[in-house]
Amino acid sequence: MKVENQVILEFPSRSANEGFARAAAACFAAQLDPTLEEVNDVKTAVSEAVTNAIVHAYPDKLGKVVLKLRIKEDHALEIVVKDWGVGIEDVDQARTPLFTTGSEERSGMGFTIMESFMDTLKVRSTPGKGTTVTMSRKIARRAGR
Repeated sequence: MKVENQVILEFPSRSANEGFARAAAACFAAQLDPTLEEVNDVKTAVSEAVTNAIVHAYPDKLGKVVLKLRIKEDHALEIVVKDWGVGIEDVDQARTPLFTTGSEERSGMGFTIMESFMDTLKVRSTPGKGTTVTMSRKIARRAGR
């Protein structure tokens, strides 16, 4: 699919940047004239993906997180969150609800939440080299637009 617009943001894996990434995704998606529900779904999915990168990819140090937002033809929003952290040993296991490598505070529902709010979710990871999460969501065209 042809890319109609895109933005790439890079930031350190500080927890304060999760809110920034979430807001940036919502602002970028606004050009598709989404409903409030669609905006909230995008914000939630981005929040989960970025939080995973911050908490799991770099558990003991700061690292780099990249957020790519693309608007593709046919009113589709693509979101890519990439890190160069520890990676995921078993992606299928990591996508299992309630599985976590984090502390007791972590719910293990990140990928499940992303999958429920987006149309597609792809996770590619190499241990020791990082993880790329790619999500897409078609934003409904409103009547009269």
